[in-house]
Amino acid sequence: MNTKGLLSEINITSLADVSITLLVIFMITAPMMTPGIDVNLPRTDASLPHDEAGITISIDRDRVIFIENRRVALKNLETALKTHLSKKPPGIIVYLRADKKVDYGFIVEVIGRLRKAGVKELGLVAEIPGNE
Repeated sequence: MNTKGLLSEINITSLADVSITLLVIFMITAPMMTPGIDVNLPRTDASLPHDEAGITISIDRDRVIFIENRRVALKNLETALKTHLSKKPPGIIVYLRADKKVDYGFIVEVIGRLRKAGVKELGLVAEIPGNE
């Protein structure tokens, strides 16, 4: 007769190892998953939270404009934004991230073009002091 029986216990050691490894990888890479445009934001205590569901428009220190991560010329901003907005639900918020070195006149010009493109809600993104 065969005296060996079936082993009915589950060995979860390897499952725990894999789960912990994936958790560590996620914890390390999650902070790096921010928009890819490097913008030195101004600091203020009055900054509103940035909703990831909105559209982000970034202006770097050289006055280069990006819709999400796609570079757009100022003259094509309205057309490109209208196209981008048509793919999103109505009433979506547009967030403007501008480098603090960009002059106020240029930012006002961009905001005017955003309004012409049909943006109803605009949020200005700033960095909260102490979040370097």
